Amino acid sequence: MKITVSKENYLKAIAEAESEGEPVIPATLARWLNVSAPAVTMAIKRLKRDALIRTGRDGTLSLTSAGRDIANRLLNRHHLIERMLTEIFGMEWYKVHDEAEQLEHAVSADFERRLLDKLGRGEACPHGNRVEGDTPQDRRDRGLRPLDEAPAESDSIVVSVFERDRRLLEYLHGLGIHPGAVVRMMASNYDDTLTLRIAGHPVQLGKAAAAKVWIAVSPVRTEREPAKAGAGSSR
Repeated sequence: MKITVSKENYLKAIAEAESEGEPVIPATLARWLNVSAPAVTMAIKRLKRDALIRTGRDGTLSLTSAGRDIANRLLNRHHLIERMLTEIFGMEWYKVHDEAEQLEHAVSADFERRLLDKLGRGEACPHGNRVEGDTPQDRRDRGLRPLDEAPAESDSIVVSVFERDRRLLEYLHGLGIHPGAVVRMMASNYDDTLTLRIAGHPVQLGKAAAAKVWIAVSPVRTEREPAKAGAGSSR
């Protein structure tokens, strides 16, 4: 069985859509890959013929064991390439996803091993996302929540950002929102925007964009609770 770039892209898209909690149907793949409905139909036939995907009774698509192995291998390569571009070459975090999309298909197994030896097994990519399946429920189970659900007057640390939208990444970068940034929720406004304070400056962010940013809310400390010795000051 020949595994083409097209097949890899479809299998990876199914895994990625699952990680975002989306039911994967043909229309999902057409939207994620920006291809036509007839193209998706033909691709699904080929993937089912090769026993890489299966169709449920409700029409949803899922990966077989063989299909998931291929998708995970590609996701791991994508992750390593993103880390290589930022950690070795210093490329901006909001640019590396698109670059990795182009390079991931050309990486040999030998080069992948060398990257792994060089970089090690990191927990997250430059966008803060884990390398394989990490659904919204998984994130909530770890205590994370979307930025649009941050409590008022609370400080939060940005943990991860949806990485498959370059315009969104550039916009968030311009606001100072990136993994590791500290943001304070000031107000949820009537026009579906949020007022945030970042690095001492107020910024406005739409709730739809904020929903694609995952945060860890900092523990609230009252004035009667002295900071522990050696603890860093809040920003």
